[in-house]
Amino acid sequence: MAYERTGYAPWSLTREAGVQSATVDGTIKVPQYCQPTLDTGFIDEKGNWQGIKSSDEVFIGITKADGIANGGEALFPDTNSFPSINMTGFNDMFIAVKLSTGGNCRIEAVMGPDTTPFANLTPVAAARPLRGNLFGQTMSEINNVLVDAAEDFQTAEWGILSIQNVLKNQKNMQFKLTNNTGGAVNIEFGFMRMV
Repeated sequence: MAYERTGYAPWSLTREAGVQSATVDGTIKVPQYCQPTLDTGFIDEKGNWQGIKSSDEVFIGITKADGIANGGEALFPDTNSFPSINMTGFNDMFIAVKLSTGGNCRIEAVMGPDTTPFANLTPVAAARPLRGNLFGQTMSEINNVLVDAAEDFQTAEWGILSIQNVLKNQKNMQFKLTNNTGGAVNIEFGFMRMV
């Protein structure tokens, strides 16, 4: 049950006259109930509004590459809306891959196109493997951030992979998929970012 309680403020004339109060305030209303709040962002040190990210609800950046020869590569996503993936503010992600025939596919996280800046830097080394070290590793332990040499996919079914933490906050990223099925294949790709 919500109600408000009043009391005498420590600086009030009533308190100065010697009347004591066990409550907080006589002139200021003190809420005695729970009030839900909503945090939608903040103003950064430059005075710019920074909204709080929320997870993608569906797969986005759906891209299809047709007729990729055995040993051939394609970069994903590659759409007008999503020429690359911006993971700023996101920790984890799902990627979805569908091959027109069953078989293996190499998956590697690479730098996005040189037409998309990484923060304020352009051009970037497009399609080069993302390099870095994981938490607790030394600088001498820098490796490719994400490489799956042979992920097996079934015919005409979406394979959904969960990638946690290693691609956190990457700003301009694509996935290079290499066809290792033994024949030509169509590849479809989509991604969903998670806070």
